[in-house]
Amino acid sequence: MTDNFVQTINLRKTYNMGESQVHALDGLDLDVPRGSFTVIMGPSGSGKSTLLYLVGGLDWPTSGEISVDGQEIARMDENALADYRRNTVGFIFQSFNLIANMSAEANVAFPLRFAGIRKKNRIERAEALMDKVGLGDRIGHRPTELSGGQQQRVAVARALVNDPPLILADEPTGNLDTASGIAIMSMLDELCKSGKTILVASHDPRMLNYATHRIYLMDGRMVDEKQYLESISISS
Repeated sequence: MTDNFVQTINLRKTYNMGESQVHALDGLDLDVPRGSFTVIMGPSGSGKSTLLYLVGGLDWPTSGEISVDGQEIARMDENALADYRRNTVGFIFQSFNLIANMSAEANVAFPLRFAGIRKKNRIERAEALMDKVGLGDRIGHRPTELSGGQQQRVAVARALVNDPPLILADEPTGNLDTASGIAIMSMLDELCKSGKTILVASHDPRMLNYATHRIYLMDGRMVDEKQYLESISISS
């Protein structure tokens, strides 16, 4: 029997837009195996980012169930969700979401403040992760002093600082040049091989070279690869 780390059942997310409704996710049933590198492919508006935000506990579903490592996310209150985000999830955003007036090291260490970690230990852990992502010589630089690829590596280090078992990445190569994008993909691949469960939403077909599992979304529903490719062909 497959050990699914993430599972959704009849997951729905509906937004009210004036007098109309937009079904970002429309009854999604999803299984993400533990330790997998799962890539979600789909055009803009297909529900990729919405799915990651729901799995990450950053938004609530309209209906349906979300289970992550046996935890029922959709039934959690704010305090339980905060604990879940702190202990279970590392989130990597396309826009990096670094704090501009903080050094790279301080950005990486920042989530540890909410975990009650002493300052000395926060700094030690952040420095170790900066070394791990190849930026040990950039710990004092602010985001504006770093390239896009370097900023994304800082974001990866920040996502890892609490040692979460699940890494969610929303278009992590979207704002990067080719070489930086490949470096981030390789880094995610290494994290998967170290035992992390990786769930990536992406337009980037190169990401599929690293995937152990693939999911294709269209209009908030899962489709097979043939349907997805046909849709992409028609739209282009």
